[in-house]
Amino acid sequence: MAVTRPISYIRVAVFTVLALIGLVAVVVGVFFGAVPALLTFSALLLLAGVYHVGNLFKLVRWLRTPVDEAAPLPRAFGLWDNVFAEVNLRSRSASTKQERLSAALERFREASQAMPHGLMFLSNTHTIEWVNRQGEQQFGLDRARDQGAPVTNIVRQPDFVRYLKEGNYEEPLTFTAGRPISRTLMVHVVPFSENMRLLMSEDITQVERVDAMRRDFVANVSHEMRTPLTVVAGFLETVIDGLDDLDKEDIRHYLNLAFEQAGRMQRLIQDLLTLSALETGEPILHEEPVDVAMLLEEVCQEAELVSSGRHKIELDCGSHARLLGNAKELYSAFANLAINAVRYTPAGGHIRVGWHQRGAVVEYKVEDDGIGIAQEHIARLTERFYRVDRGRSRETGGTGLGLAIVKHVLSRHQGELLIDSEPGRGSRFTASFPARRLVG
Repeated sequence: MAVTRPISYIRVAVFTVLALIGLVAVVVGVFFGAVPALLTFSALLLLAGVYHVGNLFKLVRWLRTPVDEAAPLPRAFGLWDNVFAEVNLRSRSASTKQERLSAALERFREASQAMPHGLMFLSNTHTIEWVNRQGEQQFGLDRARDQGAPVTNIVRQPDFVRYLKEGNYEEPLTFTAGRPISRTLMVHVVPFSENMRLLMSEDITQVERVDAMRRDFVANVSHEMRTPLTVVAGFLETVIDGLDDLDKEDIRHYLNLAFEQAGRMQRLIQDLLTLSALETGEPILHEEPVDVAMLLEEVCQEAELVSSGRHKIELDCGSHARLLGNAKELYSAFANLAINAVRYTPAGGHIRVGWHQRGAVVEYKVEDDGIGIAQEHIARLTERFYRVDRGRSRETGGTGLGLAIVKHVLSRHQGELLIDSEPGRGSRFTASFPARRLVG
């Protein structure tokens, strides 16, 4: 269809020229005879043929010129000028459509690259036609290297290979891929066209990890609550059953033990609420310059109450600068570290609480000469409910959430927790903050 009108123009031009040549030949024949008329007709016909062939060569040369070189439009007279103009118009129209299609394709590719999910186009033989960056990362592919190769030759996970070959794509597939790093992927395959498939992949490693953490959390909370509840129920049952036989001191003793366990559950619930609020990731609601020196005096007073005079607690504030932060959260973190030192230091031990600026950081430090911690436990101390010695933790009244709270509080204040300990030689917990958070 694109060349119908130019060809009709050529035909009209040829017929018009032949008619003119014939007319001239007839006139010459009338006045000069048949031979001159024939020679005149032949000469004019040759000239017309040369003119048209020349214009055809111009048209062919122009059409063969690459589009990006933008060759100038050939010039001619009469109908040939119209022919060139029509061909040029069609060419520009086709070029504009191609540019629009290329722009649309480029926008699709950019959008595909920006998607958080992996996208991969596969043929009916599972060869890779195209893959975006997320797909490359999730499956360990290299588009330049792997394009055209069967994806099942590269991703050899049995469930994935079976899923593609069976061709039942009604339900997504979840599997663990180990290349280049272990991750859990969920893939959907959508057939389209006659022999093409769109594979969409989503990395759900973090979701699976969170679900596992949630299951562990529920199991840990249930376990931690079960023991004190059992103890409370047992003491109350003893008192109820022996109310007529037990003397007042025994009843008071059992009720005090039940009260201690109820207090333990109360502390556990309070720590859970605190940790839950910190783990939301919301910004600090109320930041203000906190007088850390005054705050640490209150922390040491609370530590002395827990110690009941069994330890020597020293406070050393080498800096009186205030720290920008939330006073309630900082007190919770600082008190947790100090009280832990009291709980895990035998009677007669020494505990030192300090606040000092060292170059680009400012440090809150708690040192003790207590039982210490083996090196293999240090990396896991800030996990929820992780305990080095579960029996001793219950004896000291710990909930197993204190250091998890400390870690989250420090993270919200751009701080970090450093732990240095050795069994039998005590521990040193250091909370360091960037000096830019100091005020005054």
